[in-house]
Amino acid sequence: MKITSQEEYGVRCLLQIGRRGAEASLTIPEIARAEGLSNPYVAKLMRVLRRGELVTSARGQAGGYTLARPLSRITVGEALAVLGGRLYEPEFCEQHHGSEEVCAHSIDCSIRFLWRSVQQVVDQVPSKATLEDLLPKPSAGPVPPPPTQLTRIGIN
Repeated sequence: MKITSQEEYGVRCLLQIGRRGAEASLTIPEIARAEGLSNPYVAKLMRVLRRGELVTSARGQAGGYTLARPLSRITVGEALAVLGGRLYEPEFCEQHHGSEEVCAHSIDCSIRFLWRSVQQVVDQVPSKATLEDLLPKPSAGPVPPPPTQLTRIGIN
């Protein structure tokens, strides 16, 4: 599985807003500055996230982007689906059937079974992990190293 830059940076933009709290609102320049991205690229990402109903936007002096739901109710899988789609979609075979009207392997396609199985396995982790799981927990001491296991979501 390959994560696109749009998926990576889109999730980072969501986390930037989420770090500020439930009612926080950030503008495109604020997000761009925090992530080291250009304003036009962040504007594109936020448009995709807004259309995917993961953020809401407000215009004006106090405007900006706010999460549509708390971080704990947005899964990584949902964000990735909005930002780029899935590795395998059932419609793939209908769209890529070669020069024939119907794929020559539509009845006994072993490759389709493989991709469907891979997609099911790949969906397990992002569908269990929320954006809240990606943020470090507040602590009084030094920042711990990144986890080697995703125990919070049941992955060892």
